[in-house]
Parts: sequence; structure tokens; C-alpha cells
Amino acid sequence: MKSLLYRYRKFFIVLIVFSVVTISLFYTALKPKKTLPIYNPADVNPELVDSTIQYKSKYHTIADFSFVNQNGDTITQKNYEGKIYVADFFFTTCGSICPKMSTNLVEVQKAVLNNPKVMLLSHTVFPEVDSVSVLKAYAIKYGVVDSKWNLVTGDKKDIYKMARKSYLAVKMGRPDQLYDMVHTENFVLVDQKRRVRGFYDGTNKEDIKRLLEDIDFLSQE
Repeated sequence: MKSLLYRYRKFFIVLIVFSVVTISLFYTALKPKKTLPIYNPADVNPELVDSTIQYKSKYHTIADFSFVNQNGDTITQKNYEGKIYVADFFFTTCGSICPKMSTNLVEVQKAVLNNPKVMLLSHTVFPEVDSVSVLKAYAIKYGVVDSKWNLVTGDKKDIYKMARKSYLAVKMGRPDQLYDMVHTENFVLVDQKRRVRGFYDGTNKEDIKRLLEDIDFLSQE
């Protein structure tokens, strides 16, 4: 028996290698490839979308914008051109979900700090309170890296339009108060082509993990 095995050892070696390669190829072919959806207004909760675009089912992208950041600099879409970025909506005096969201966004900042393809963008929903100096103090408190993360303020109606017409992420507030907004825990992932690719609970550690995995996936594209 030993002599037989020895005589045909090359054949058995080739057979084993062939079997391993074949099984690996089958596994690769059958394993589903990771994909990320491209979100349009018609795909998300209508409460988070302006009524004028709720019907839109394709070709949705983030509109041009112009706001002022924590350093008094004007921030536009040009600053995010060709970038993957995470957007959210908050206000500095929020005592409920905002501190947890900001803390988790700090963790995202740490994870992407050395990835030049990725940035962060936080919009205040109370620009009448969150002035440049207030945003700067908040940025210092949370260790915001200016080159990576902009906290922005501006005209309330412009922020409202971005929240509900571009990012599809903020609920309408009191009907008797025009441009009033109820911010949510949503972190919004935007790709290099200004398309919305994901929504994540900014207070949930598992969702933050998923966000980082999706950022890495987009970075590889």
C-alpha cells in the first residue's frame, strides 16, 4: 500500500491541490459580493423628506451648499468634492442624543483620520444659537480636527433645505413654525459622486461599526 502511494504521490498531490483550488473558486463565486444601495427620496421614510421630492426614485444627489464653519471659514461643496463624507444634524445645547452622537462621531474621526478620502460634516439645526464661537467651543470640547470635520452654521432655511431635500434625514418640526426642524440620530453616508449610500443610528455602536465598514468599502472602489 505504501509503495502504491509512493508511486502515485505526484498524482495525489495534484489532485489535492486541484480540489482545494476548485472548492475555493466555487466558494468565491457563490459568496455574495458586498454592495451598498444608492438612496433616493422615494426609498426612505417620507417623514424625513420634503414633500416636493418624495416621488423622486433616481438620480438624487446632494445639492450645492455654502455654510460657515467653527473657524469662520466658508465651506461649500468644493471642500467635499470627490470625498466620501458623513453628514449629521445636531445642536450644541442638546442634552439628549447629541452628546452620544458627537462622541461616536469622534470615534469615526479617529478611524478615518489618516484616510484622505473621508471627511465629516455636522450641521446645526439651531443657527440662531450656534454661532461660530459657540461651534468653536464645541469643536474644542470634542477634539474636532479642523481639516477633517466641519461644524457648520448658516441661514436656517438653507440648512432646512439641505436636511430634507438633500440628506433626507430630518423631520419637520412644529407646523406653525416655518423651517423648524426635529433633528434625528441619523448619520448619512455620502459617496464621491454626492449620492446617499447609507443611514446609521449615531447613538448605536453596532451601527457605527457598520458605518466604518461601509466607509472602508467605498474607499476601495
